[in-house]
Amino acid sequence: MSEVAGPPEPRYVQRNQPSGVPPLALTGERTLPDVPEENYWFRRHLVVYEWIAQRVAGKRVIDMACGEGYGADLLARYAQTVVGVDANPETHEHARLRYRRPNLTFARELISTFTAPADCVVCLQTIEHVQDPDAVLEHFAKLAGPGGAVFISTPNVLTLAGDGAERSDNPWHVHEYRAAEFAQLCARHFGTVEMYGLFHARKLRAHELAIRSGWDTVHKRLGLTRRFYDWFTPAISSSDFALRGPVGSELQGGDDRAGGLHRALDFLAVCHR
Repeated sequence: MSEVAGPPEPRYVQRNQPSGVPPLALTGERTLPDVPEENYWFRRHLVVYEWIAQRVAGKRVIDMACGEGYGADLLARYAQTVVGVDANPETHEHARLRYRRPNLTFARELISTFTAPADCVVCLQTIEHVQDPDAVLEHFAKLAGPGGAVFISTPNVLTLAGDGAERSDNPWHVHEYRAAEFAQLCARHFGTVEMYGLFHARKLRAHELAIRSGWDTVHKRLGLTRRFYDWFTPAISSSDFALRGPVGSELQGGDDRAGGLHRALDFLAVCHR
């Protein structure tokens, strides 16, 4: 009798988790700490959380679609309280067990239905997954209220997708945004929208320039690819990225190039009602 093959084992799983905390597998839908091969994407997301954390000190914060929980934990070092919201049962259980602070809680719920008092709402790298982004942003605007702030990030389709492609091949993305389109989406729900762009800096900028000069061909020819990236990727830090801005109303007029945002990796919108 032949055996029935089960699902393939995940290739990348978190390493060295605390006792009693189930490690999460990398699926491509979320980024994770403690996976060396994923460090570029983890740091690319973490640097935005670090920037926001400095601006929510003493505030009540909701981290929508918090995933593994590392961002909510970082925000809780500065905020008065943080609630990390995620509907996925696996990530919710992991976050609840791993990240424990007196001012940090996790709720298993949809971002569109969760309601709690808040001064700030954070939702990073999620709006591109949403079927009705206007409804979600209106919900966030109501939660934060007239004096609150909403922080939304999303990748730039112009740098995420291949040359000339209208979108990337990420199967979880419903819609990917250009700078002006994203600014206009946010402006439909907020009176003030400031846009920032995330760019490579330091060694990532040097690597970017090296790629343009033919480094990909050189390391393959010399047989250095695996050894180089096994060193380079885990060595990436938050300081290898830079947020630049803000850019304001000119984006809402349809100028994708304002502030050089057409070259950004990701956009961060800081929104006030």
